[in-house]
Amino acid sequence: MPELPDVEGFSRVLRSHGQGRRIERVDVADAGVLRGVGARRLRQALEGRELAAPERRGKWLIARTDQGPALLLHFGMTGQLVACPPDEPPHRYDRVRLDLSDGRELRYRDQRKLQGLRLADSEEAVERALAGQGPDAATVDRSALCEILGGRRAKLKAVLMDQSALAGLGNLLADEILWAARLHPARPANSLSPAECRILHTALRRVLTRSIRAGRVPAPSTWLTAHRDASSPHCPRCHTPLTHAPIAGRTTVWCPNCQKQPTE
Repeated sequence: MPELPDVEGFSRVLRSHGQGRRIERVDVADAGVLRGVGARRLRQALEGRELAAPERRGKWLIARTDQGPALLLHFGMTGQLVACPPDEPPHRYDRVRLDLSDGRELRYRDQRKLQGLRLADSEEAVERALAGQGPDAATVDRSALCEILGGRRAKLKAVLMDQSALAGLGNLLADEILWAARLHPARPANSLSPAECRILHTALRRVLTRSIRAGRVPAPSTWLTAHRDASSPHCPRCHTPLTHAPIAGRTTVWCPNCQKQPTE
């Protein structure tokens, strides 16, 4: 599933291959990824517009146009934004294509179509569409993070993945951050001490810094991510067999030795 680092990577694609170029044509191969706008309206709004500097907020990518509407992209579980030369054959999951003035194409590619594209006619519409999000995980400061956690009794992992609490984290990142911080994912969020909250914020920043640089959640051998799907997964830190269980509706992986659940 695309998470904050992946969307940052898609933002780089848009900035490198789209910014400053005019949208000559919008081709909607599958309107099933359009949300709140039809293909005809999307073409009318975007064709002839020049793409401005993009912005990422949480898992959303905002593709603004010069003094015009903005295209809001959400990548769900399988979405991508790819830049292609004009002679590259269509991919079976290419849903929307933007033909640009330099001959290149930007393609929104998505297998499962769980999210998609929205059109915002103004900055006010952009703000309304994203108003339900919490602070971005890449920029949240320690005091704000501690305040968010301190006000919630839900399980720690559930709060980290709740986009209304903290925007941008998904399953892999939440597990990696909690493992790095040595915190059990099922702990109540408001049970963390100030020292534990500081440790969590440090782990959050370190994991996100490296992930954003890679444009994805990387899997070096020293990270939990590299071992979670092994046939016999072990903790890369202490070599204890890893535990799998559903938390917050997602398969959660942790080390029962490094991430002990505090006793009452």
